Amino acid sequence: MTLNRNSFAPMRALGRGALAVLLLALIALQPARASEPEVQTIWRLLDYVAVDYPGAVSGGSVISPAEYAEMTEFAAQIEARLKRLPQKTAKPNLVARAATLRQSIAAKSAPATIEEQSRGLAEALLGSYPVPLAPRSTPDLARGAKLYAENCSMCHGATGAGNGPGAARLDPPPIAFTNAARARERSLFALYQVISQGLEGTSMASFEALPDGDRWALSFYVGSLAFPESSQSSGRQIWDRDAPVRAAIPDLATLVAKTPAQLAREFGDGKAGPLTAFLRRQPEAVVAKPVGSLALSRQRLEASLKAYAAGDRGAASDLALSAYLDGFEPVEPVLAARDPDLMAKIELAMGNLRSAIGKGRPIAEVEAANAEVARLFVEAEAALAPERASASSSFLGAFGVLLREGLEALLIVIAMMAFLRKTGRTDVMGYVHGGWVSALAAGALTWFVATYFIGVSGASRELTEGFGSLFAAIILISVGIWMHGKSNAEAWQRYIKEKISAALSRRSAWFLFGLTFLVVYREVFETILFYAALWAQGNGGAMLAGAATAAVLLGLIAWAMLRYSARLPITQFFSWSAALIAVLAIVLAGKGVGGLQEAGLLGVTPLAGFPRVPILGVYPTLQTVLAQLAAAIILAAGFWFNRATAPRAA
Repeated sequence: MTLNRNSFAPMRALGRGALAVLLLALIALQPARASEPEVQTIWRLLDYVAVDYPGAVSGGSVISPAEYAEMTEFAAQIEARLKRLPQKTAKPNLVARAATLRQSIAAKSAPATIEEQSRGLAEALLGSYPVPLAPRSTPDLARGAKLYAENCSMCHGATGAGNGPGAARLDPPPIAFTNAARARERSLFALYQVISQGLEGTSMASFEALPDGDRWALSFYVGSLAFPESSQSSGRQIWDRDAPVRAAIPDLATLVAKTPAQLAREFGDGKAGPLTAFLRRQPEAVVAKPVGSLALSRQRLEASLKAYAAGDRGAASDLALSAYLDGFEPVEPVLAARDPDLMAKIELAMGNLRSAIGKGRPIAEVEAANAEVARLFVEAEAALAPERASASSSFLGAFGVLLREGLEALLIVIAMMAFLRKTGRTDVMGYVHGGWVSALAAGALTWFVATYFIGVSGASRELTEGFGSLFAAIILISVGIWMHGKSNAEAWQRYIKEKISAALSRRSAWFLFGLTFLVVYREVFETILFYAALWAQGNGGAMLAGAATAAVLLGLIAWAMLRYSARLPITQFFSWSAALIAVLAIVLAGKGVGGLQEAGLLGVTPLAGFPRVPILGVYPTLQTVLAQLAAAIILAAGFWFNRATAPRAA
């Protein structure tokens, strides 16, 4: 019997099946991405209604028929567009709130009521359908001024007063960016949306052809025109001296979402104007602030509890998930390096909260779970404080993550390389090397794209890790059973040693390439995201030293494994390799289900008192335990079948 294409038929079939599932999963994830422009349009319409409705209705009477007709049309569009969004648990509630807004406008309700309903619906919309809300790098105000002079001054005027040479022939007239009352109600994100998509029914065209960074630069410049440059120094003093203000604006995403009116309600008019003048002209002040605030997470937790108290379990669940994915996930790598025990507590507490919401537990129980998560977030902020950053934590973080993630991939790759050496098939070793080299290149490309073109959301990260782990686990179960079967067929093994000249088929060799790429890329993806967050905290030299130390240690482990495996008898090699691969399959099964739980794709049923060992894929939830148990049962059954049929095979 020779080692031909039929020898790898089960693995090839399983590999094709896993690839098909992967493609289906990627297709299934596309609607969320495809809905982003629609969500942004709805948000822009809601912002427009909140700002412009006072110009249409006052005291229950229409004061501008044209403006009122526009408000009515926009309200109908909001409701219709919401109905077209991908299905989520919170969608019916969003549509119902849109209908309420439309009815309130039809009833000529007070402007304060319309603003509250519009702002509340816009916040709930982004909680359920998160979209990119911030520039990826610090906006260049000088570039924004140049773009304004070239593209906007003809209509809006050189100073933004709406009196440009072409303004007279426009109906409706162009916006006056220097109008302080209007500017108070307009966020930078709203300006960015109008610049990007234009405004239907007006002469405002879309500037989507401009690079994203240019549109943000233009938004910041335009958004600063209504706030005197002379008040910048007062704003800087407030920013430097007032810790609550800095905590309320932890990042660019928060800055571009807040209106000056919101700042005034939080800190008073005396601070809101100078702060806006300063931060919109000097956004680097926010960027330079170290990561360490979980303000967004706390906001989503509060909104989740309110939604649950109002009887909307779907929205409460989505908001609780967003508190983790959009607020906590970006700082998780840094917290993992500084306080891994606290990170584990937060993940467990978030799982308990989502479980309580999903099961419809009493409001007191959900409130207690919510409060526990909020308390842990306070501890996390203390752990993430700048003074807690140190060269030793950066070194240990970089060393630990590369060693942990690299070891999983290394064990599988070395097992395949040792197998090819033991069977004399070094001629196809290039496919294995090509797999891991391609995975490293794909990882570098992922970092480049995520840094300069698109953002990798928390959900995308967890889904990638979850599906990648499950696919690898499925394939490894098949490989483990196959290798165990060969360890029992001693006569067959002797024949392999003598008659191994038959070449592997091209399909089998490409299968080795695909498996190597899959298991290595999954670990590279996780490591890159961790290193990107760690690098932003400084101590780059210590981080690189930790990475280099881990790489050297992994190299020594690989050398020792290859050298020792060469001395093993081939039957013992297959037996030990099968055991190693079986353990890795069980570990990846737990990690895969855990990742899908954190992404909100699978439910969470906590197991009180059950241990949590992430390196082994062990988590205190019923779903992860059942996944690992199922993998172990399948492997045990396969090994038993191999032993039972060994005599006949021999």
